[in-house]
Amino acid sequence: MTTTATPQRSYGRTPSDLRPTTIEPNFVKPATGSALITQGETRVICTASVQESVPRWMAGKGRGWATAEYGMLPASTGERKQRDATRGKLDGRTVEIQRLIGRALRGVIDFEALGERTIYLDCDVLTADGGTRCASITGAFVALDLACRKLVAEEKLERSPLTGTVAAISAGIVGGVPLLDLDYSEDSTAEVDANVVMTGEGGLIEVQATAERTPLSRAHLDDLLALAGDGIERLRAVQAGAVA
Repeated sequence: MTTTATPQRSYGRTPSDLRPTTIEPNFVKPATGSALITQGETRVICTASVQESVPRWMAGKGRGWATAEYGMLPASTGERKQRDATRGKLDGRTVEIQRLIGRALRGVIDFEALGERTIYLDCDVLTADGGTRCASITGAFVALDLACRKLVAEEKLERSPLTGTVAAISAGIVGGVPLLDLDYSEDSTAEVDANVVMTGEGGLIEVQATAERTPLSRAHLDDLLALAGDGIERLRAVQAGAVA
């Protein structure tokens, strides 16, 4: 019988372990809400800034809006990455990720309760070792939650417009073994790579899964979703501790 060896993982992790994860709230004092999320060697600063207006196409409808921007600092990967501003346009990966972050956070906002305000969520990657888009979503939710709490404390809102929580985690298959929370060395060699965005109640907001060499079976997809669900439950506890 052929057996699959469990890969050696950073921090001595088992296949179902997260990297050491912390979220430091109020990391950027001038922002309405902010957080620094650290997952292993991946670190992202997330801020939420509130503007007392909405885009022109939404004016007068009594509803708010939220949008996200994402970027990697030039030295975040060790080899300098040229700034998008220098090149004069965003690269395709940046556009894809910031749209994903925006969709994920809008999934848990009651825009009528927010009123005619816009919340800008900015995610800036300090260091990247895999999973930056997922860390951005998880950290941005904390920044968003803190911003909403501040609006309520300042009596600009009667209640928080948040309808739930949201977090994201990567999972994949490396050497035939389903793994949670891939670092770069795992992500770059994975047969299957997935990013899963879920609410705290277990509802799926988005699943991005790609098979690099071998088609993904339904059984393996179920394995990855189960791993992700357990991981997001643990991330939710970290988020709760950051805003408590």
